[in-house]
Amino acid sequence: MTDQLISGFPVRLLAIDDLPACLALAQDREWSPEEHKWRLLFEVGDVYGLDDPEGGLAATVVATRFGQEITAIGMMLVAKRCERRGLGSALLRHALDRSGTASAWLTATAYGRPMYERLGFRAIGECATYVGEPTGLSRDGSRPAEPTGLSRDGSRPAEPTSLAQDASRPAESTGRSRGMSRPAEPTDLPAILALDAEVFGAPRDALLTRLQTFSERFRVVDGPDGGLAGFAGAWRNLGETVLGPVVAQDAATARGLLADLAREAEGPVRVDIDTIQPELIAWAKEHGLSCTFSTTIMEYGAPLPTDRSRLFGPVMLALG
Repeated sequence: MTDQLISGFPVRLLAIDDLPACLALAQDREWSPEEHKWRLLFEVGDVYGLDDPEGGLAATVVATRFGQEITAIGMMLVAKRCERRGLGSALLRHALDRSGTASAWLTATAYGRPMYERLGFRAIGECATYVGEPTGLSRDGSRPAEPTGLSRDGSRPAEPTSLAQDASRPAESTGRSRGMSRPAEPTDLPAILALDAEVFGAPRDALLTRLQTFSERFRVVDGPDGGLAGFAGAWRNLGETVLGPVVAQDAATARGLLADLAREAEGPVRVDIDTIQPELIAWAKEHGLSCTFSTTIMEYGAPLPTDRSRLFGPVMLALG
């Protein structure tokens, strides 16, 4: 619904029917038409757009709110034909004014960073994106990856993964050996949400619940106290598998989760790594991945409540 004009362009909250126009705008900016990714963003976030009176979209931005604490900003796009009119900064300001959260977060390219700094965003780190076909991860090794945790309808997988199914078997045969990852089960969701809220600093319940079926695989590691030591997901985006989110109590757990997910991936994988995590960067290099680009992590408003030492990888750069 259109509620005002920005520099003569109508601004409105977009709906899923606007997806083709969003994909066309992305291609105009030489971005890939990532339909699967955009569909998730429409589900969990607010997608704002400026209508070009001559047709199509002049600009977009996605603002995803997590409680009252954090808004994640992504997909900031301005059509080439509409550049240098202040549309991007005006649309972002529009989204921030409506977020109502204490902080906002985004990752910026070198091209976009000056605009974000003018709006009051502050650089707090760097995110490096590693891509490639993983090597050195035998599929019949000592950490066998099992099939996906939850099926598309939320039911348990066909292969038994619960201790309750055969309490006589040793823990290793059920995937519940401490320190080893296993496919997530529906009963793991409360523990996933609890660990994530502790690390991220804001509730991401809707997003993480949706990721259980959006992801091709979602794995967890049991902790010593009955909770979880970590979790991670893997989802397809065009021709590659994105490994994320990755939340863990320590780097060793994060590396194990990445290895188990990468082992089962078909073709190239992508992992976005905060550069304060040298052990994960080392893991990526050890397994044949190369850094393709980097972005600046930026915050706005109050300092982020996120524990970046345990947030090893985002769902995607647009969501954190």
